[in-house]
Order: sequence, then structure tokens, then C-alpha cells
Amino acid sequence: MPMPKEAVFEEMKKSWKTLIKSMEKSIKMLEKDIDEAREMTDICTDEWCEATEHVIDEIANALYSMSEPRWSTEEDNKKIKQLKKRVHDLYANYKAAAGR
Repeated sequence: MPMPKEAVFEEMKKSWKTLIKSMEKSIKMLEKDIDEAREMTDICTDEWCEATEHVIDEIANALYSMSEPRWSTEEDNKKIKQLKKRVHDLYANYKAAAGR
């Protein structure tokens, strides 16, 4: 028996919000790590730099490949735009920390 349209869309909306929150949480974690790396130069090893850049690339790819669904709220769309800017700034901060 197929699910009613409303139930399907509610589940999709819930998943969409979870995805956005997870992306934001991931960016916050990276921001913290990069801020710590700027304070302690011994953290900034080649291995750390390579791993961090890979994670930033993965998050950026996920964010920039998202297509905002027509049913998403204006608030969600603004949040995605903010996250894209934050990941851009995150990369700049990473480069500054790695370039020391």
C-alpha cells in the first residue's frame, strides 16, 4: 500500500533538515580543528593538511551539488547559502593555518 503524499513529503522534509544540520555541525567541527591548528604549529603536519583538505573538499562538493527542493523553506535555502560561504571561509582559514 503506497504512503500518502503528505507523509512522504514530511519524511523528506525531516531528512532535509537533518542533512542541513549535519553539514553545519561538520563545518563547526572543522572550524574548531583549524582554529586549534593555527595556535599550535606542530599540528599542521603534511598528513593533517592532506586529511583536512580532503574533508573540506568533500563538504564543499556535497554543499555545491545540492539542489534545493521546491518544497524547502526560505530559511533552509538561506542556511545553505550561509553554509556555502562558511565552507569558502573555512578553506581560506585552512590555507592560512597550513601555510605557516
